[in-house]
Amino acid sequence: MTDVDLAQARFNMVEQQVRTWEVLNERVLDVIETLPREDFVPAAYRNLAYADVQIPIAHGQVMMEPKVEGRLLQCLDPQPGERALEIGTGTGYLAACLARLAGQVTSVDLYPDFAELAGEHLASQGLRNVHLETGDAARGWEDGRRYDVIAVTGSLPELHEGFHRSLTIGGRLAVIVGTPPIMEALLITRIDDEQWATESLFDTSLPPLVGAPRQQRFEL
Repeated sequence: MTDVDLAQARFNMVEQQVRTWEVLNERVLDVIETLPREDFVPAAYRNLAYADVQIPIAHGQVMMEPKVEGRLLQCLDPQPGERALEIGTGTGYLAACLARLAGQVTSVDLYPDFAELAGEHLASQGLRNVHLETGDAARGWEDGRRYDVIAVTGSLPELHEGFHRSLTIGGRLAVIVGTPPIMEALLITRIDDEQWATESLFDTSLPPLVGAPRQQRFEL
């Protein structure tokens, strides 16, 4: 597939997938329209960069469908000057989107090779406002900071509150909760020190965040 084909595929993705999934925020659309997603996709799947599919990456993980990424970005609505946290860096594509929409981005992944690869991808796009960390954030990420936006890119079998207190007042958390075949994307907004509002966004399915906690169930 030539560069001209990829440009057309990107246009078609925005018009036929992303917009039709009620992503109408012009800032989000502009980022998706101009950021070359093919540069973040494994070489074997480059021709699928703009297809309506999850793209496999290493360690049994995936890149989300473009329409899901667009909806999550729209619901989080990162603003210039805001601080964003991403749990699950992967190839760095969503971190790059956040970097163009927010002020500063911290992105955490369990796997060092993901962090290294994402760093290369982000540098190739001239994005220098993303701080990459390696660590286990399945139960939360405590670094002494509070974030206006938190995006969790692996699903949680059961919702826990490990990320809730890392939000600023008014901060937004996007997370996908449940087990296959149908999971629920949620937007959680911190109202004050002890209150959070939860909004159901849409149904989807996504591999679980590695190490995400779940309650033990005992059968008699």
